[in-house]
Amino acid sequence: MSTTTEKRVHINDLHSDHMIWLNTLAFCKEEIGIFEKRMGEIAQRNTHQEVMAELEHFQNQYIRQREVIDELRHDLKQHENGLAKEAKEHPIAVDHRLFHDHSGQRDAMQTFEKLYRELKDEFMAWLAKRM
Repeated sequence: MSTTTEKRVHINDLHSDHMIWLNTLAFCKEEIGIFEKRMGEIAQRNTHQEVMAELEHFQNQYIRQREVIDELRHDLKQHENGLAKEAKEHPIAVDHRLFHDHSGQRDAMQTFEKLYRELKDEFMAWLAKRM
């Protein structure tokens, strides 16, 4: 029987991760807006059925990515609120106490970043072909 111990970290490390992840999500959401503008430009210039179907594919993917971003942001903010509450209730002890690492959130962010990067690469290749 093997037992695994969850990694424990300082609250500042958790907070730092949250800030990095929230910034990453904000950047991706902004980037999606730029991609959607580009798609609109292509749709105006090229109304062939094949192109419109491809645009619809990317539009659907970006709608889903926005939903995932919103879900991740919500979860991160909830966790951050819990840390803030802990810090407020135990201001001295919080600097000396170790917290459970947020490995689930880390995994979710890594998965999001991988899938987002793959979608972005697919879109950039398609864009190069259509421009």
